[in-house]
Amino acid sequence: MRMRTLVPLFAAVSLGATARPALAQDLNIPMRVDSIEYLMRSAPFEMGELTGTRGVGDRTKRAVMTFDSLMSFMVKVAPAPRGGEAFNNTPRYEVAAYELQKLMFDQPEMVVPPTVMRAFPLDWYRERDRDVETTFRGTESVVVVLQSFLYSVSTDDVWDEDRFNADTAYARYWGNLNLFTYLIRHNDSNSGNLMISTIGKPRVFSVDNGVAFNSIDSDRGTKWRTLQVDRFPAATVARLRTLTEDQIRQTLGVLAQWRIENEQLVPEAPTANIRPRDGVRQRDGVVQFGLTDDEIDDVWFRLEVFLSEVDNGRYHTF
Repeated sequence: MRMRTLVPLFAAVSLGATARPALAQDLNIPMRVDSIEYLMRSAPFEMGELTGTRGVGDRTKRAVMTFDSLMSFMVKVAPAPRGGEAFNNTPRYEVAAYELQKLMFDQPEMVVPPTVMRAFPLDWYRERDRDVETTFRGTESVVVVLQSFLYSVSTDDVWDEDRFNADTAYARYWGNLNLFTYLIRHNDSNSGNLMISTIGKPRVFSVDNGVAFNSIDSDRGTKWRTLQVDRFPAATVARLRTLTEDQIRQTLGVLAQWRIENEQLVPEAPTANIRPRDGVRQRDGVVQFGLTDDEIDDVWFRLEVFLSEVDNGRYHTF
């Protein structure tokens, strides 16, 4: 069954795929990532029924989104909690992880599928999920994390130490992934959070990054927040050396911004950080999500430590 509802431009979207479009750029992500981001942030769409990603009652849902009757995507839809964040439901961490990896990798090497935040009108969303509540007092909107589903991936046999030692391609993708999980301080080793491509190259992904950065630890373990491998792609290390602290601060400081108009959250281009010590901010009708100064400082510190240990010979490149 499909709901024939056209959502206005300020509402929320998310993408994953049910039919492979002609614009596919690789075997796992269905289109150019900038095109997916545009659709998720801005395009009108029709939305199918929301269902739990693992079963009935799941907070995180999935749905089919159809754009101009030309293409359809399966998407993960995760509404934010009241106030904008809680343990294991921190939208800004999901988006920060995605934006940081864009500084590290081009699309063929990306380890996180396209991830954005948008805001749904509360009444519209409650027609699909009665249990959702407005994200902020004084508004009638629901902030949602939207992430595109991946093609041809599995949660089986994602990490294999023997294969890492014997398979250079596998080692390259895992080196990239472990660098990413280290930099974001990934705190949830749930096996379902990591995936591997089942077709083509042995590409690996991290699809759930909400327990990271300054989050408390998950009861599933924290294995991948530290460096578990000892060699990394030389091209990735060289690219990390070009990053500056200011570049990381500009990228992660303000991840999404809205203005409150008629009780709705209307998106606008990010402005200056209105309260760098906080991750969820409100001032004079503006709402911002981003990493705090301390969280960004921690990312930069981990990057500097890694590069110094490469220089000291603790880690190797290939």
